[in-house]
Amino acid sequence: GARRPPEEEQEEAEVGWQEKLFSQFEVDLYQNESACQTPLDRQYHAEILKLEKAGGRKNCRIFTYTDHDRFTNLEEHCQKVTDSDHEVPSYLAERMANVRRRRQDRRPVEASSLKSKIITWEPSEEFIKNNHVINTPVQTMYIMGDLGPYGKLGHRDYEHVLCTIKVDGNGVITVKPDFTGTKEPYRIELDGEKREVWKYTIENASVQVQPEEEEREQRVFRDLYDRHKEYLSGLVGSEFEMTLPGTLRLFVNGEIVSAQGYEYDNLYVHFFLELPDQWSSPALQQLSGVTQTCATKAVGWDNVAHFCYPFTLEMFFTQGDEAEDSLPQWPVLYFEVLSLDFWQRYRVEGYGSLVLPASPGLHALTIPTWRPVELGTVAELRRFFIGGSPELEDITYVRTPSTFKGSRLSRLGFRTETTGSVTFRLYCLQQSKAFLETSALRQRMQSVLDRLGGFSQQCSVYNVLEAFQRARRRMQEARQSLPQDLISTSAPAGHHPQEP
Repeated sequence: GARRPPEEEQEEAEVGWQEKLFSQFEVDLYQNESACQTPLDRQYHAEILKLEKAGGRKNCRIFTYTDHDRFTNLEEHCQKVTDSDHEVPSYLAERMANVRRRRQDRRPVEASSLKSKIITWEPSEEFIKNNHVINTPVQTMYIMGDLGPYGKLGHRDYEHVLCTIKVDGNGVITVKPDFTGTKEPYRIELDGEKREVWKYTIENASVQVQPEEEEREQRVFRDLYDRHKEYLSGLVGSEFEMTLPGTLRLFVNGEIVSAQGYEYDNLYVHFFLELPDQWSSPALQQLSGVTQTCATKAVGWDNVAHFCYPFTLEMFFTQGDEAEDSLPQWPVLYFEVLSLDFWQRYRVEGYGSLVLPASPGLHALTIPTWRPVELGTVAELRRFFIGGSPELEDITYVRTPSTFKGSRLSRLGFRTETTGSVTFRLYCLQQSKAFLETSALRQRMQSVLDRLGGFSQQCSVYNVLEAFQRARRRMQEARQSLPQDLISTSAPAGHHPQEP
């Protein structure tokens, strides 16, 4: 074919947003008025005639397709996910092909119609297209390259997309591929006998913003953010309820996640919270609850009931003078797992208890349970056929009964059977003025929390070492108060007493 002149080896064009640069194919097509069918075609015909009178177009190989061109519409719908020739479009791709995002006119739904028609039992095709597809308005343009041989420009087979620019309704600009910058030029290798390779770069030629305009823009953004901040502050308010000095507030946002490994199906969990001395709760606070009945599902070797039951607990701990040296007790969550069958017969599947975590944060705990049993086959037959089973009159017997006042508790002769386990997820929050103050009150409150094993491993280790040092000093004082001859006679011969 004809040789390409040296000046045609390279071309540079500066393209604006939605600026139309005609290709040789479009020039040949729209010059003929009989080929123009739409108003856009006739507009292009007039523009091309005007260009011819002005001396012709400046671009040769680089041209563009704007948002209104037919190519842009087809290119959006015909893109494939893979490069396979046998790819079959999915159901979603077929549905998306019928929706051109920039052409959609979504009317706002009135509140009255929304309330009266929550469910559409027989949706129309138009309804599905408008409601089941992400509908963000987008404007698109393509920068193209005609890579045909010199003298034979204008063939659609040699058109290649050099760059795609999209702007959505949120103001996000997408340039694909990205600006070249310091990277190597992009390469396009043509299929054919000569295997020609074209290289091209993409640069941002926009005019830089003047410092005065940039500062003005930053000021507008700052004012907008300040107004939005004031609006949010007005919604939230500035008055927060603070705890009294010497008081710890404990929030527990809990979830009964699941129960697994139980004998019968259709499980539910009943639970309540026991508050020890010096603990209290708001008057309207619910300290007990019961989950829904949940059918089990086989997961591995266990049958698992997924409850996902949320609950919220709020408690206050008040530090008293008499509890200066005693270890305060932490609230306990007692629970029992029961099963309910078709005939409304229920069976106790297990008892368990959980001491609320003393440290804030997320805690995932799986608590094993047990149930009391009677000896003999009759009890199991009764449990199977008519429901019911031995129950605890006082569920606090799971740990230490609330009525027990002695120093030792014997469970000799009490027969139990291990059953399944219940999984809890607890989000614990703690609020106290002791966290903010640096007075003796904080030290006093912190000591209580540290003795609970609460907030840091380091504090616990330090307390152990300090207790060891006190015991060592007491031992040294006791040795010094003993008569020396008593110490020497009790020591082995040839050895001198050494301090521990």
